Amino acid sequence: MPDNRVKVGIVGLGRWAKVLARAARGSDSLEITAAYSRTQDKRTAFAREFGIAPVADLSAMLADPAIKGVILTVPNEQHLPLARAVAKSGKHVYTEKPIATTLEDGLEIEALEKTHGVTCTVGHSARLMAGIRMIHDAAEAGELGRVAFMEANFSNERALELTPDAWRWYKDRAPGGPLSQLAIHQFDVLHYLGGEIVAASSISSKLSPVGAEVDDQSMTLLKFADGKIGYVGSSWTSPGVFTVRVFGAKGLMHYEIDFGTWDTPEKLHESSTLFIQRGKDGYAKREELKVPASDMFRAELDMFAESCRTGKGNELNARNGNIAIAVVYAALRSIEKHGQSVAIADVIAESNRKLAQRSRHVA
Repeated sequence: MPDNRVKVGIVGLGRWAKVLARAARGSDSLEITAAYSRTQDKRTAFAREFGIAPVADLSAMLADPAIKGVILTVPNEQHLPLARAVAKSGKHVYTEKPIATTLEDGLEIEALEKTHGVTCTVGHSARLMAGIRMIHDAAEAGELGRVAFMEANFSNERALELTPDAWRWYKDRAPGGPLSQLAIHQFDVLHYLGGEIVAASSISSKLSPVGAEVDDQSMTLLKFADGKIGYVGSSWTSPGVFTVRVFGAKGLMHYEIDFGTWDTPEKLHESSTLFIQRGKDGYAKREELKVPASDMFRAELDMFAESCRTGKGNELNARNGNIAIAVVYAALRSIEKHGQSVAIADVIAESNRKLAQRSRHVA
Protein backbone atom coordinates (compact mmCIF):
# COMPACT_ATOMS: atom_id res chain seq x y z
CA MET A 1 0.00 0.00 0.00
CA PRO A 2 1.57 3.35 -1.01
CA ASP A 3 2.56 5.79 1.71
CA ASN A 4 0.88 9.10 0.86
CA ARG A 5 2.02 10.95 3.96
CA VAL A 6 3.51 14.41 3.41
CA LYS A 7 7.25 14.42 4.09
CA VAL A 8 8.50 17.23 6.33
CA GLY A 9 11.68 18.16 8.18
CA ILE A 10 12.11 19.42 11.73
CA VAL A 11 14.60 22.01 12.99
CA GLY A 12 15.50 22.36 16.67
CA LEU A 13 15.62 19.04 18.51
CA GLY A 14 14.80 19.90 22.11
CA ARG A 15 11.88 18.90 24.31
CA TRP A 16 9.13 20.19 22.07
CA ALA A 17 10.53 18.54 18.96
CA LYS A 18 10.22 15.25 20.85
CA VAL A 19 6.59 15.98 21.74
CA LEU A 20 5.75 16.64 18.08
CA ALA A 21 7.78 13.68 16.85
CA ARG A 22 5.76 11.41 19.13
CA ALA A 23 2.53 12.97 17.84
CA ALA A 24 3.65 12.49 14.24
CA ARG A 25 4.03 8.77 14.82
CA GLY A 26 0.24 8.52 15.00
CA SER A 27 -0.45 10.63 11.91
CA ASP A 28 -1.71 9.17 8.66
CA SER A 29 -1.08 12.51 6.94
CA LEU A 30 2.47 13.52 7.84
CA GLU A 31 5.89 11.93 8.30
CA ILE A 32 8.99 13.64 9.69
CA THR A 33 11.85 12.35 7.53
CA ALA A 34 14.74 14.70 8.34
CA ALA A 35 15.96 16.38 11.53
CA TYR A 36 18.45 19.19 12.02
CA SER A 37 20.16 20.81 14.98
CA ARG A 38 23.42 22.72 15.06
CA THR A 39 24.59 20.27 17.74
CA GLN A 40 25.73 16.87 16.48
CA ASP A 41 25.01 15.15 19.81
CA LYS A 42 21.37 16.28 19.62
CA ARG A 43 21.08 15.05 16.04
CA THR A 44 22.48 11.66 16.99
CA ALA A 45 20.30 11.28 20.09
CA PHE A 46 17.15 12.35 18.22
CA ALA A 47 17.85 9.90 15.40
CA ARG A 48 18.41 7.10 17.90
CA GLU A 49 15.15 7.81 19.74
CA PHE A 50 12.84 8.42 16.78
CA GLY A 51 14.53 6.77 13.81
CA ILE A 52 14.46 10.04 11.88
CA ALA A 53 17.42 10.66 9.60
CA PRO A 54 19.63 13.53 10.81
CA VAL A 55 21.05 16.11 8.40
CA ALA A 56 24.30 17.89 9.17
CA ASP A 57 23.38 21.02 7.24
CA LEU A 58 20.08 22.92 7.02
CA SER A 59 20.65 23.70 3.35
CA ALA A 60 20.56 19.96 2.57
CA MET A 61 17.08 19.72 4.11
CA LEU A 62 15.87 22.76 2.20
CA ALA A 63 17.26 21.44 -1.08
CA ASP A 64 15.45 18.10 -0.80
CA PRO A 65 12.46 18.15 -3.20
CA ALA A 66 10.75 15.33 -1.29
CA ILE A 67 10.38 17.55 1.78
CA LYS A 68 7.31 19.78 1.42
CA GLY A 69 7.40 21.62 4.75
CA VAL A 70 9.57 22.30 7.78
CA ILE A 71 8.63 22.32 11.47
CA LEU A 72 10.47 24.92 13.56
CA THR A 73 10.84 24.17 17.28
CA VAL A 74 13.56 26.68 18.03
CA PRO A 75 13.78 29.68 20.42
CA ASN A 76 11.30 32.41 19.52
CA GLU A 77 13.88 34.90 18.24
CA GLN A 78 14.98 32.35 15.62
CA HIS A 79 11.52 31.93 14.10
CA LEU A 80 11.80 34.73 11.54
CA PRO A 81 15.24 34.01 10.06
CA LEU A 82 14.51 30.30 9.79
CA ALA A 83 10.97 30.84 8.47
CA ARG A 84 12.44 33.18 5.85
CA ALA A 85 14.94 30.52 4.75
CA VAL A 86 12.28 27.81 4.61
CA ALA A 87 9.84 29.99 2.65
CA LYS A 88 12.54 31.08 0.18
CA SER A 89 13.16 27.40 -0.56
CA GLY A 90 9.48 27.05 -1.49
CA LYS A 91 8.57 24.89 1.48
CA HIS A 92 5.68 25.44 3.87
CA VAL A 93 6.37 26.67 7.39
CA TYR A 94 5.22 25.39 10.77
CA THR A 95 6.40 27.44 13.73
CA GLU A 96 5.69 26.93 17.39
CA LYS A 97 3.77 29.60 19.26
CA PRO A 98 4.27 32.46 19.64
CA ILE A 99 4.71 33.13 15.95
CA ALA A 100 7.72 35.29 16.88
CA THR A 101 9.22 37.25 19.76
CA THR A 102 7.93 40.56 18.38
CA LEU A 103 4.83 41.47 16.43
CA GLU A 104 7.02 43.03 13.74
CA ASP A 105 8.73 39.68 13.18
CA GLY A 106 5.35 37.95 13.20
CA LEU A 107 3.99 40.29 10.54
CA GLU A 108 7.07 39.67 8.42
CA ILE A 109 6.50 35.91 8.72
CA GLU A 110 2.90 36.46 7.65
CA ALA A 111 4.12 38.41 4.61
CA LEU A 112 6.27 35.42 3.55
CA GLU A 113 3.07 33.59 2.60
CA LYS A 114 2.29 36.01 -0.21
CA THR A 115 5.91 36.70 -1.19
CA HIS A 116 6.85 33.05 -1.65
CA GLY A 117 3.47 31.38 -2.20
CA VAL A 118 3.70 29.20 0.90
CA THR A 119 1.59 28.74 4.01
CA CYS A 120 2.51 29.29 7.64
CA THR A 121 0.98 27.20 10.40
CA VAL A 122 1.39 28.41 14.01
CA GLY A 123 1.24 25.92 16.88
CA HIS A 124 -1.70 27.38 18.79
CA SER A 125 -2.90 23.88 19.51
CA ALA A 126 -5.01 24.63 22.61
CA ARG A 127 -8.01 25.61 20.47
CA LEU A 128 -7.94 22.07 19.05
CA MET A 129 -8.61 20.32 22.38
CA ALA A 130 -11.85 18.36 22.26
CA GLY A 131 -13.37 20.28 25.18
CA ILE A 132 -12.71 23.66 23.53
CA ARG A 133 -14.26 22.44 20.27
CA MET A 134 -17.33 21.24 22.19
CA ILE A 135 -17.78 24.64 23.84
CA HIS A 136 -17.47 26.34 20.45
CA ASP A 137 -20.02 24.02 18.84
CA ALA A 138 -22.48 24.42 21.73
CA ALA A 139 -22.25 28.20 21.55
CA GLU A 140 -22.65 28.18 17.77
CA ALA A 141 -25.73 25.97 18.11
CA GLY A 142 -27.30 28.47 20.51
CA GLU A 143 -27.24 26.17 23.55
CA LEU A 144 -25.76 28.92 25.74
CA GLY A 145 -27.82 31.80 24.39
CA ARG A 146 -26.01 35.05 23.77
CA VAL A 147 -22.47 34.73 25.14
CA ALA A 148 -21.52 37.84 27.10
CA PHE A 149 -18.55 36.86 29.26
CA MET A 150 -15.60 34.45 29.18
CA GLU A 151 -12.80 33.68 31.58
CA ALA A 152 -9.66 31.59 31.28
CA ASN A 153 -6.57 30.74 33.27
CA PHE A 154 -3.31 29.04 32.34
CA SER A 155 -0.80 28.76 35.18
CA ASN A 156 2.16 26.67 36.30
CA GLU A 157 5.17 26.81 38.61
CA ARG A 158 7.78 27.78 35.97
CA ALA A 159 9.03 30.95 37.77
CA LEU A 160 9.93 28.95 40.87
CA GLU A 161 12.40 26.93 38.79
CA LEU A 162 14.02 29.67 36.68
CA THR A 163 17.77 30.30 36.67
CA PRO A 164 19.83 32.83 34.67
CA ASP A 165 20.74 29.98 32.30
CA ALA A 166 17.12 29.79 31.13
CA TRP A 167 15.93 32.05 28.31
CA ARG A 168 12.61 32.56 30.12
CA TRP A 169 14.53 34.46 32.85
CA TYR A 170 14.94 37.52 30.59
CA LYS A 171 12.42 40.24 29.70
CA ASP A 172 13.52 40.56 26.10
CA ARG A 173 13.19 36.82 25.44
CA ALA A 174 10.02 36.09 27.43
CA PRO A 175 8.23 39.46 27.65
CA GLY A 176 5.73 39.49 30.49
CA GLY A 177 6.78 36.01 31.63
CA PRO A 178 3.59 33.90 31.72
CA LEU A 179 1.81 36.59 29.71
CA SER A 180 3.71 35.68 26.54
CA GLN A 181 4.29 32.03 27.40
CA LEU A 182 0.96 30.88 28.88
CA ALA A 183 -1.73 33.55 28.56
CA ILE A 184 -1.06 33.74 24.81
CA HIS A 185 -2.62 30.27 24.48
CA GLN A 186 -5.78 31.56 26.11
CA PHE A 187 -5.81 34.75 24.01
CA ASP A 188 -5.99 32.52 20.94
CA VAL A 189 -8.63 30.26 22.51
CA LEU A 190 -10.87 33.21 23.42
CA HIS A 191 -10.33 34.71 19.96
CA TYR A 192 -11.55 31.39 18.54
CA LEU A 193 -14.53 31.22 20.91
CA GLY A 194 -15.44 34.89 21.03
CA GLY A 195 -14.44 36.50 17.76
CA GLU A 196 -12.52 39.73 17.20
CA ILE A 197 -10.68 41.16 20.22
CA VAL A 198 -10.55 44.95 20.06
CA ALA A 199 -8.79 46.02 23.28
CA ALA A 200 -6.86 44.74 26.29
CA SER A 201 -6.02 46.09 29.72
CA SER A 202 -3.63 44.34 32.06
CA ILE A 203 -1.77 44.38 35.36
CA SER A 204 1.17 42.24 36.46
CA SER A 205 3.37 41.50 39.44
CA LYS A 206 6.65 39.81 40.37
CA LEU A 207 6.37 37.48 43.36
CA SER A 208 8.76 34.60 42.70
CA PRO A 209 11.74 34.56 45.10
CA VAL A 210 14.26 33.50 42.43
CA GLY A 211 14.90 37.04 41.12
CA ALA A 212 14.21 36.63 37.40
CA GLU A 213 13.80 39.75 35.24
CA VAL A 214 10.30 38.81 34.11
CA ASP A 215 7.02 39.40 35.92
CA ASP A 216 5.44 36.15 37.03
CA GLN A 217 1.74 37.03 37.51
CA SER A 218 -0.63 38.69 35.04
CA MET A 219 -4.32 39.50 34.76
CA THR A 220 -5.73 40.75 31.45
CA LEU A 221 -9.20 42.01 30.58
CA LEU A 222 -10.35 41.71 26.97
CA LYS A 223 -13.03 43.63 25.06
CA PHE A 224 -14.58 41.97 22.00
CA ALA A 225 -16.04 43.61 18.91
CA ASP A 226 -19.58 42.48 19.73
CA GLY A 227 -19.44 43.86 23.28
CA LYS A 228 -18.65 40.73 25.24
CA ILE A 229 -15.78 40.88 27.71
CA GLY A 230 -13.29 38.33 28.97
CA TYR A 231 -10.58 37.74 31.52
CA VAL A 232 -7.30 35.79 31.20
CA GLY A 233 -5.13 35.04 34.22
CA SER A 234 -1.69 33.48 34.32
CA SER A 235 0.56 32.68 37.25
CA TRP A 236 4.08 31.27 37.14
CA THR A 237 4.19 30.40 40.84
CA SER A 238 1.33 27.91 41.13
CA PRO A 239 0.61 24.27 40.32
CA GLY A 240 -0.39 23.87 36.69
CA VAL A 241 -3.94 24.45 35.50
CA PHE A 242 -5.69 25.20 32.20
CA THR A 243 -9.32 26.21 32.44
CA VAL A 244 -11.92 28.02 30.32
CA ARG A 245 -15.44 29.19 31.21
CA VAL A 246 -18.00 30.65 28.83
CA PHE A 247 -21.13 32.40 30.14
CA GLY A 248 -24.30 32.87 28.09
CA ALA A 249 -27.86 33.99 28.76
CA LYS A 250 -29.17 30.40 28.73
CA GLY A 251 -26.24 28.55 30.26
CA LEU A 252 -22.53 28.32 30.98
CA MET A 253 -19.82 25.79 30.19
CA HIS A 254 -16.66 24.99 32.14
CA TYR A 255 -13.63 23.04 30.84
CA GLU A 256 -10.56 22.12 32.84
CA ILE A 257 -7.69 19.76 32.12
CA ASP A 258 -5.01 18.10 34.19
CA PHE A 259 -1.94 20.13 33.18
CA GLY A 260 0.22 17.11 33.94
CA THR A 261 -1.07 15.51 30.73
CA TRP A 262 -0.28 18.52 28.49
CA ASP A 263 2.61 16.74 26.77
CA THR A 264 0.49 13.61 26.28
CA PRO A 265 -2.76 15.04 24.90
CA GLU A 266 -4.12 11.61 23.97
CA LYS A 267 -4.66 11.19 27.73
CA LEU A 268 -6.38 14.56 28.35
CA HIS A 269 -9.88 13.09 28.22
CA GLU A 270 -9.06 10.69 31.04
CA SER A 271 -8.79 13.42 33.67
CA SER A 272 -10.39 16.54 32.17
CA THR A 273 -13.68 18.06 33.30
CA LEU A 274 -16.37 19.55 31.08
CA PHE A 275 -19.82 20.54 32.25
CA ILE A 276 -22.74 22.61 31.06
CA GLN A 277 -25.05 24.40 33.49
CA ARG A 278 -28.41 25.40 32.02
CA GLY A 279 -31.12 27.73 33.23
CA LYS A 280 -31.65 29.40 36.61
CA ASP A 281 -31.58 26.31 38.81
CA GLY A 282 -27.83 26.54 38.90
CA TYR A 283 -25.60 23.86 40.30
CA ALA A 284 -28.37 21.29 40.60
CA LYS A 285 -28.85 21.30 36.82
CA ARG A 286 -25.13 20.97 36.08
CA GLU A 287 -24.55 18.22 33.50
CA GLU A 288 -21.11 16.67 33.12
CA LEU A 289 -20.26 15.95 29.50
CA LYS A 290 -18.05 13.15 28.24
CA VAL A 291 -14.96 14.48 26.47
CA PRO A 292 -13.83 12.22 23.63
CA ALA A 293 -10.22 11.21 23.11
CA SER A 294 -8.26 13.62 20.96
CA ASP A 295 -4.69 14.70 20.27
CA MET A 296 -4.23 18.43 19.71
CA PHE A 297 -0.64 18.03 18.54
CA ARG A 298 -1.43 15.37 15.96
CA ALA A 299 -4.39 17.51 14.84
CA GLU A 300 -2.20 20.55 14.23
CA LEU A 301 0.36 18.43 12.35
CA ASP A 302 -2.45 17.02 10.20
CA MET A 303 -3.56 20.59 9.45
CA PHE A 304 0.01 21.45 8.49
CA ALA A 305 0.16 18.38 6.24
CA GLU A 306 -3.03 19.44 4.47
CA SER A 307 -1.59 22.92 3.89
CA CYS A 308 1.61 21.36 2.50
CA ARG A 309 -0.48 19.17 0.21
CA THR A 310 -2.92 21.82 -1.07
CA GLY A 311 -1.07 25.11 -0.65
CA LYS A 312 -4.08 26.46 1.25
CA GLY A 313 -3.90 27.93 4.75
CA ASN A 314 -5.67 26.52 7.79
CA GLU A 315 -7.14 28.05 10.94
CA LEU A 316 -3.77 27.94 12.72
CA ASN A 317 -2.57 30.60 10.32
CA ALA A 318 -0.11 33.47 10.64
CA ARG A 319 -2.92 36.04 10.89
CA ASN A 320 -4.41 34.36 13.95
CA GLY A 321 -0.93 33.87 15.39
CA ASN A 322 -0.31 37.59 15.03
CA ILE A 323 -3.60 38.48 16.69
CA ALA A 324 -2.52 36.46 19.74
CA ILE A 325 0.85 38.19 20.00
CA ALA A 326 -0.75 41.58 19.32
CA VAL A 327 -2.93 41.00 22.41
CA VAL A 328 0.24 40.19 24.38
CA TYR A 329 1.85 43.47 23.32
CA ALA A 330 -1.34 45.43 24.00
CA ALA A 331 -1.33 43.91 27.49
CA LEU A 332 2.36 44.80 27.99
CA ARG A 333 1.67 48.38 26.93
CA SER A 334 -1.31 48.52 29.28
CA ILE A 335 0.90 47.35 32.16
CA GLU A 336 3.27 50.24 31.40
CA LYS A 337 0.24 52.57 31.46
CA HIS A 338 -0.96 51.25 34.84
CA GLY A 339 -3.86 49.25 33.42
CA GLN A 340 -5.11 51.67 30.76
CA SER A 341 -7.00 49.97 27.92
CA VAL A 342 -5.01 49.59 24.68
CA ALA A 343 -6.61 49.04 21.27
CA ILE A 344 -5.36 45.97 19.38
CA ALA A 345 -5.65 47.86 16.07
CA ASP A 346 -3.29 50.55 17.38
CA VAL A 347 -0.67 47.96 18.34
CA ILE A 348 -0.87 46.31 14.90
CA ALA A 349 -0.73 49.69 13.11
CA GLU A 350 2.36 50.73 15.07
CA SER A 351 4.09 47.43 14.30
CA ASN A 352 3.25 47.80 10.60
CA ARG A 353 4.88 51.25 10.66
CA LYS A 354 7.99 49.82 12.32
CA LEU A 355 8.09 47.04 9.77
CA ALA A 356 7.83 49.54 6.91
CA GLN A 357 10.71 51.53 8.40
CA ARG A 358 12.74 48.33 8.74
CA SER A 359 12.09 47.50 5.09
CA ARG A 360 13.17 50.96 3.93
CA HIS A 361 16.34 50.72 6.02
CA VAL A 362 17.21 47.32 4.52
CA ALA A 363 16.52 48.58 1.01
